Amino acid sequence: MQPNSDAIQRLARISAHLDPPNLQMESGSGLEQVKCRARGGSSGFKVAILGAAGGIGQPLALLMKMNPLVSLLHLYDVVNTPGVTADISHMDTGAVVRGFLGQQQLEDALTGMDLVIIPAGVPRKPGMTRDDLFNINAGIVKTLSEGIAKCCPKAIVNLISNPVNSTVPIAAEILKKAGCYDPRRLLGVTMLDVVRANTFVAEVLGLDPREVDVPVVGGHAGVTILPLLSQVKPPCSFTIEEVNYLTSRIQNGGTEVVEAKAGTGSATLSMAYAAVKFADSCLRGLRGDASIVQCAFVPSQVTELPFFASKVRLGRNGVEEIYPLGPLNEYERVGLEKAKKELASSIEKGVTFARK
Repeated sequence: MQPNSDAIQRLARISAHLDPPNLQMESGSGLEQVKCRARGGSSGFKVAILGAAGGIGQPLALLMKMNPLVSLLHLYDVVNTPGVTADISHMDTGAVVRGFLGQQQLEDALTGMDLVIIPAGVPRKPGMTRDDLFNINAGIVKTLSEGIAKCCPKAIVNLISNPVNSTVPIAAEILKKAGCYDPRRLLGVTMLDVVRANTFVAEVLGLDPREVDVPVVGGHAGVTILPLLSQVKPPCSFTIEEVNYLTSRIQNGGTEVVEAKAGTGSATLSMAYAAVKFADSCLRGLRGDASIVQCAFVPSQVTELPFFASKVRLGRNGVEEIYPLGPLNEYERVGLEKAKKELASSIEKGVTFARK
């Protein structure tokens, strides 16, 4: 019995968000993929995850599918996206999920997006620094940034791919070359440093981490990660031993996880959690919510460096305001100088790569 036209249309709507739109069904089936959202989808924002099949990308996709502000979730990777897409699309939440496989489908994945989250790249392994990742991940970020410039130049970009201290400058240079650079819309995700700081400080103070707010400034690697423990909320004081312990643990949190996983991975789950927390703030800013403040690595004039992580206020255009560092104690002033020295070379490395 031949399926009627209504049945064909319903099946086409379903298949359109399960499979990449460039893939065609077998000839003779009567089903062609259509560019439409499945009926029943929620209203909200269109979000793309680039690197969605990886160790960060999969839990990140899972958590973004649960976000009520997301109406359409595009999952892109060079491998394994059909399986991840099928799996996550079965969740009974409002966002419609579509998968895109391979560089030939990158443009389809990006077209029309409001927010692009980039966890793509290789993870850290024992003994590796974030700089060891540079040669591979720099090229990946360059390619993805070119796609963003072409297909969704007004999207907010959340860049996770390490080393963030270099990949954000790379993305900025690529967007400049394309003539669509808006510094308000490019944000390096340093939220994991804040999440760790809140957790570790709460452990020392005996508090719920959700009640603690630790500003973390500078960058997203080693000594460039500078927790401002003098500005912790609720107000508190630490001994010098506690300051040394907390600063070191926050700066080396990634290494702690890499070593604990003993060669099987890096900080993927906590990174996905932090990335979703930050992405949700960006979406609430896009919605017009007031007083959305987070730390991020952004084009900045807070210091003499062209990029720096500090507290920013998020809004409809991305970064609406960048806050000054506030009063620092002597320990933090010394740490800031160390951070800036390291940051300067990482930023220059990214800029040089992008301009080649």
